[in-house]
Amino acid sequence: MTTPIPRINPESLFLPLNKVRIEDSFWSEYIRLVRDVVVPYQWEALNDRVPEAEPSFAIRNLKIAAGEESGEFGGMVFQDSDVSKWLEAVGYLLASGPDPDLEEVADGVVDLIGRAQQPDGYINTYFTLKEPDNRWTNLAECHELYCAGHLIEAAVAYYSATGKSKILDIACRFADYIDSVFGQEPGKLQGYDGHQEIELALVRLYQVTGRPKYLELSQYFLDQRGTEPHFYTSEFEKRGGKTHFPQLDMAHDLSYSQAHLPVREQETAEGHAVRAVYMATAMADVAAKSGDVSLLDACKRLWRNIVSRRMYITGGIGSMEHGESFTFDYDLPNDTVYAETCASIGLIFFAQRMLQIEPVSEYADVLERALYNTVVSGMSRDGTRFFYVNPLEVHPEACGKNHIYDHVKPVRQGWFSCACCPPNIARLLASLGGYIYSSKDRTLYTHLYIGGQAEWRLGQDQVQINQSSNYAWDGKVRLELSMDAALLFTLALRIPEWCHGQFNVTINGVAHDISEFTVEDGYLLIDRLWQDGDMVDLAFAMPIMRMKGHPNVRHTAGKVALQRGPFVYCLEEADNGSQLHRMILPREAELVARFEPDLLGGIEVIEGTMLRETSGAWNDDLYREEEQAGLGLSETRAKFIPYYAWANRGPGEMMVWVRSL
Repeated sequence: MTTPIPRINPESLFLPLNKVRIEDSFWSEYIRLVRDVVVPYQWEALNDRVPEAEPSFAIRNLKIAAGEESGEFGGMVFQDSDVSKWLEAVGYLLASGPDPDLEEVADGVVDLIGRAQQPDGYINTYFTLKEPDNRWTNLAECHELYCAGHLIEAAVAYYSATGKSKILDIACRFADYIDSVFGQEPGKLQGYDGHQEIELALVRLYQVTGRPKYLELSQYFLDQRGTEPHFYTSEFEKRGGKTHFPQLDMAHDLSYSQAHLPVREQETAEGHAVRAVYMATAMADVAAKSGDVSLLDACKRLWRNIVSRRMYITGGIGSMEHGESFTFDYDLPNDTVYAETCASIGLIFFAQRMLQIEPVSEYADVLERALYNTVVSGMSRDGTRFFYVNPLEVHPEACGKNHIYDHVKPVRQGWFSCACCPPNIARLLASLGGYIYSSKDRTLYTHLYIGGQAEWRLGQDQVQINQSSNYAWDGKVRLELSMDAALLFTLALRIPEWCHGQFNVTINGVAHDISEFTVEDGYLLIDRLWQDGDMVDLAFAMPIMRMKGHPNVRHTAGKVALQRGPFVYCLEEADNGSQLHRMILPREAELVARFEPDLLGGIEVIEGTMLRETSGAWNDDLYREEEQAGLGLSETRAKFIPYYAWANRGPGEMMVWVRSL
């Protein structure tokens, strides 16, 4: 008797972006910034019209490739991707609401991309302008498929928002050309990309077109990865040892691009952090669409390794500057950390895909942690400056003089020569409405508590959800339901890990004991016949938590970090003076949360009495015996601010993990 192949249960579907509108005390300002400041600012940067920022060359490259200007290619080998991510963000903004002027600009970009497309469907300005005879000869380093993936994602987003098929047709022509180049068939190139992105993009193209070959091509790229003989090595030999990034031996350091093993055999997150989570996102996508349990099992192993051994308390990942990479379990230095903004965005993508497969609150908890801390930290309060690297401890003088900190910046930058993070932030925040709710059968899941309105179609019926929330600061949420007739369904509400299961729930003003309901995989399931106007109120406990690192994390030994609600907190020099390393938080110190409406746009601060290490006159002594050191402790009033808000008041010291006594 043949053993049946296990299958994955049908996935839940997130509510489409055009069915969700955000009106939230915390997030609305960020959405406004993306629409009114970030996207216009990035458009100027892409056109090299921001004097204080490094030139992008991105639009100029497209014009040269289209034959409309003369000149040489400028920028990084993957410069095209910045335009695509900008266009994708625009698509999400247009899905959320009309903007004729922005749409007109974007239509012009679509036309320009179409004019730059080669007759066979290929689009890549670097190879078109600089190495026209070397297409697909250096996939390990040169990002051709990465750029293609971002173009496809932009096309899907823009088509979905506007219904205009021109950019989708451009993307399909390119994808069809890629399909003609790669595969197992004789005469095709049996390779895969160096920076994963095409895989998840092809799944999105499959979803919008229904063409199975795009899903099959995505699975091909995943299945081919890490097989022997190793493609990168043979490719390196064919081109005579020529490299694009000589400082990174990508042809031989196979773990850098997660090509050291077939994806189903990988047990730990290795190499470049962004590539790793983009790959995992695609693996989850393909697993969900194909029902491949072995692929899902690999996703779960990688997830577990990341979140339990290789993730910062802020949701940052990638602890080493060299290769922007993971290192080894529990190696999480705070001052030399990399924690690229894009890596946390990729972790959010991964978490969302896992939530689609199985609504388990841990995925949403990690998504929330990365979103409220590292991602928001990546952009200044005015939307014009950005962090590429997100440290947990900063001493500005060291950043300028000790080269191991060259990658760490004490203030956000206007733009970057490698500007992947700013447009990545824009496209994520512009699409944030698509991360809040998902549905499966007759259950509506609320994964994030973000105020606004949403529409859910349940069979032939429609349910409107109005969520009002000051969740970020006080843990309170209200959901109000509107419908034409009574409907039987389940409302599944995530219980955030930080409330320790302590919360109150009322329905139409009547308090209910939590024991009346089922709690499954971290979600409170309220199954009932819902009436028009029904209201559910949640109030989550928001204790100030003193967090400890795992005993194997040597960088946090003897230290604590503060967390309240979704926010991790930090000390900043602007509030506490310099030499933060001298400050000590006693175990018995009373900590109080207080809202300051005029500080950094309005934030909840944590205040308490700490100890500051003092010392006598040391003269010229650099070292002394302990009994002669004259060390003492004096009380000082301390203020912690949410980590995301640091570095908005000029350069200064910052510290997340503080000494504990």
